[in-house]
This record gives sequence, structure tokens and C-alpha cells, in this order.
Amino acid sequence: MTTTGGYTVSIEDIAPPATFQHLPDALAALWQALRVLPLGWTQYEAYRFFLGEGAVERVTEFLDRDGELTLSFAIGGRSHLIQVSRP
Repeated sequence: MTTTGGYTVSIEDIAPPATFQHLPDALAALWQALRVLPLGWTQYEAYRFFLGEGAVERVTEFLDRDGELTLSFAIGGRSHLIQVSRP
């Protein structure tokens, strides 16, 4: 679902860009998409930690510093990028 707002999240080859008015909503949608993927225990736990408690502050720091946050994960021997950005 795409709405007019300030934060865009996407998962390469899995979830097209979706825009949300508020960062907590964007991160919640991103976690909902990631948590059902066959990430394996290590990747799942890493993203659960990163997108769990304190995620808004962590991601805001990246956005303030770099303008966007780009992470990656591997499924089936292929890497996929996760992007969080704001206009």
C-alpha cells in the first residue's frame, strides 16, 4: 500500500516501494514483510533486533547522517537490498 508521506521502504525483488507518513508505520510494515521470509535464524534475529525496540531512533540516525538506510539479506544464495528513505 502506498500513501503520500515522508518515509519510503522497499525490499528488492520482494516488496515494491511503499510510502508512509510516519517512520514507525514504515518500519512496522518493513518488519511485517521481512518476518515471513525464510531468512534463517541469524538474519531473522538481526533484523528483529534492528527493527525492534529503539528502531525509530536507530533509523533516524542513519537518515539524518546518510539520507537513506540500505541493508541487505540473502535468500537462496542471492542478496536483496532493503531501503528506507525520506524525500
